Amino acid sequence: MPLYEHVVISRQDLSNAQAEGLIEHFEKVLSENGGKIVDSEYWGLKTMAYKINKNRKGHYSFLKTDSPPAAVQEMERLMRIHEDIMRVLTIKVDIHNEGPSIQISKREDRRERSE
Repeated sequence: MPLYEHVVISRQDLSNAQAEGLIEHFEKVLSENGGKIVDSEYWGLKTMAYKINKNRKGHYSFLKTDSPPAAVQEMERLMRIHEDIMRVLTIKVDIHNEGPSIQISKREDRRERSE
């Protein structure tokens, strides 16, 4: 099956648990359509470069999936309809990189430098 990476931005007024709950909800949508989430990361509440739907910040999540194209299309369709999701970016990749994403690595590097 093809491999995909998704970045999801949800509204700023959600709690961390609610933002992570959205990812679990869409994981169920993928599994019902024959796909699976290989890895997911919650990047946290970040300030955006410009306002989206009158929001300055958003909860960022990163997903690595192994799914048929129909399952990804259904998940994206439901994300566009969902009122708590502001933006979705999906990219088809050849392989998933092992380990944490660059965003998580950057956060760990900052912690090491400050110590």
